[in-house]
Amino acid sequence: MKRIFAWIAYFLEWTLLGFGVGCLGMYAFEIVEARRFQLEQTAAFEQVAKTQAAAPRVAAGGLVGMLDVPRLKLSTPVIEGDDEQTLQRAVGHLPDTPMPWENGNTAVAGHRDGLFRPLKDLKIGDEIRFRTTREEFVYRVTHTKIVLPSDVSVLAPRPQESSLTLITCYPFSYIGAAPKRFVVTAERRSSAKPSE
Repeated sequence: MKRIFAWIAYFLEWTLLGFGVGCLGMYAFEIVEARRFQLEQTAAFEQVAKTQAAAPRVAAGGLVGMLDVPRLKLSTPVIEGDDEQTLQRAVGHLPDTPMPWENGNTAVAGHRDGLFRPLKDLKIGDEIRFRTTREEFVYRVTHTKIVLPSDVSVLAPRPQESSLTLITCYPFSYIGAAPKRFVVTAERRSSAKPSE
């Protein structure tokens, strides 16, 4: 009987080890794939910015620009869309909000356990740059708040001013689907053509 239990324990141990290694392999593949996509999109942005070709509207899955938070050493491509595939590889521009070159409240979202992890160290007054092929926009963080996922007031239109809203899940250390959202609001301070 002891031999049977020992064999079952041995089999279970190796099965769980194999499962764990498989999960780690899948996670590593997703990380490598996301990084490859980010590098590819960054290179594409740099190439398009050199030719200064600006599309009138960005198609779903298309490159909107580059988002930089210099103090946090955060630099990421912003892709049009907020679907899971987009957010696994980059930061997504919420399609129902204005583009950065339009007046209003531009909103982007990203995963807290991915590209937006550094936002936990963001401070009021930090500079955020949104580089597009049309212009480079500079924002200053004015406030942060924590809301429920159902609170969409943070996306409210602001036709008279240009602002940027960053959204990620909260708390940052939570395991699983986080119950709240961390929202950063930044006001536009300036803009300049890429060649300036």
